[in-house]
Formats: sequence, structure tokens, C-alpha cells
Amino acid sequence: MNRPLLVTDCDEVLLHMASHFGAWLDEAHGIDFALDRHDTFNAMTRRADGSTVPAEEAWPLLDAFFQTEMHRQTPVPHAIEALGEIAEHADIVVLTNIGEHCRPHRMAHLESLGIRHRVLCNSGGKGRPVARLIEELRPGATVFVDDLAVHHESVAKHAPDVWRLHLVAEPRMAPHIPAAPHAHARIDDWVSAKAWVLDRLAARAAA
Repeated sequence: MNRPLLVTDCDEVLLHMASHFGAWLDEAHGIDFALDRHDTFNAMTRRADGSTVPAEEAWPLLDAFFQTEMHRQTPVPHAIEALGEIAEHADIVVLTNIGEHCRPHRMAHLESLGIRHRVLCNSGGKGRPVARLIEELRPGATVFVDDLAVHHESVAKHAPDVWRLHLVAEPRMAPHIPAAPHAHARIDDWVSAKAWVLDRLAARAAA
């Protein structure tokens, strides 16, 4: 049994994304992005005629943002400090749902902010990759943090012994998003989240 493990999402957990994506859509494409919902595609409307941007056009826009505009993304308050303290007690892996071709950009940007941990890219549910990490690292305890309920459901299915924390860092989105039913807790700030994570890692490792 090895060091405990924290597996954390990036966008709207470690780095703000939605507000910066919305600003870029406004500036470069004349598209409004509503922050009062947690549905990236249905939240995008063309300012010229009010039409919803279809998924087949929205996906390339999201990919383009991650390839060329990732430098806009700013750290979530207290996230960097929390990771620094957690890293004294546990290994940390950033599990992010972006294309593998964007991984170098993500790693470079995170490193520029002082976040120097293993980065894995993924598509779809995060339960299987979390299970693979546990098989590889054999941690004494594992905590998973993500802003999307679907990933908590996936982890609950494929790695049920993992502690699951639902965290939505964008304050204009968080009030409109219900707590993920498959998460053990919902905390939207890293000061409180850090304490919750450290308590779970220590308790399970001791057990």
C-alpha cells in the first residue's frame, strides 16, 4: 500500500474556464455564453439571430479554445495552495477531459502556474481511468474531485471505494447546479475542500 492519491479535474476545479471561454466566444465569434447553466453547448447562442450553436460547430470551438486560448485561464482561488499542502501527504494526478493533442498546452500552462503534477487526458466517463490509476499506484486512499455529476457516477461505478467530492468553482454557475447524487460531498471552495480531502486521505490510509 503506497501514498494516498488525489485525482482532480482541471476546468472549474483548478482553473477557471467558462468565463474565459465566454469572453473569447464574444470577442472572436459574436457568440454569447450563458454562465447560469452547466451545459456547454446549449449555453452558446449567436448574438446576430439568437440561434443556439449546434454541437457539430460547438465542439470545434471548444477545441480551438484549448489549443490557442488556454493561457487565458486563471487559477481558482486557493487551489494552488491547497494542492501544495495535499502534495505533502499524497500523490496528485490531474485527469482532464480534453484531447491528447492539447496535453502539452495544458501541462505547460499548469506548470507556469506552479502546478507540476502528472496530467492525463480522457474522453468520456472518468471511472475507468481512475480504476486504472488505483491498479497502477495501489494508493492507501483515493479522493476524486470533479465539477460534473456524470463523472462522479462513473467513478462510483468503476472505483466505488474512492471518496468523491463535487466542486464547482465558477460562482456564477455553482448556484444553478445541483449536488451530484453520486458524490460524498459538495464543497465549492478550496479552503474547505482541502480540509475535507486531507481528512479522507488520512482516515482511509490509517484504516
